[in-house]
Amino acid sequence: MKYSKIIVIAALLLFQLSIAQEKADVVLNKAFTEAKSGKKNVLLVFHASWCKWCKMMEKNMDLPETKPIFDKRFVTAYVDVQERGEKKSLENPGGQELMNKYKGENAGLPFWLILNPKGEVIANSFNDKGENLGSPSTSEEVNTFVAKLGKASKLSKEEAQTIQNVFLKK
Repeated sequence: MKYSKIIVIAALLLFQLSIAQEKADVVLNKAFTEAKSGKKNVLLVFHASWCKWCKMMEKNMDLPETKPIFDKRFVTAYVDVQERGEKKSLENPGGQELMNKYKGENAGLPFWLILNPKGEVIANSFNDKGENLGSPSTSEEVNTFVAKLGKASKLSKEEAQTIQNVFLKK
């Protein structure tokens, strides 16, 4: 009887470990490896399941007209942070620490960075005033976002215009 309880407890622990989120540094290192081989930069996005702006940004990046652009130009990696209650298990362990490392602790979500394959920051989601652009939606925010994407990759005018049109739609 004792052994069966131990086996059940061990099985439950293994099950929990198997559904646990990948560590943030593992997510990022996989992205760096892919970026190196594809000669791209990494677009690292910190997000949460409850964040409507995070969902809007992901939706805009995954549309049929924009997804090929982002996939061609970047390796996109998502790190889940700041979850609440029963959704806490969705977080990538070490995600908040990684976000803090890049000065995003008070930024709000989504918070994003563009990193080269060596891990050096090329751009972040802060505008010139130090405010987080998050999921850009105003003309000024979208222009800044597109300029940062263009700085980190060689966006064509058509690609930049497509991203701009999508993010400006309400």
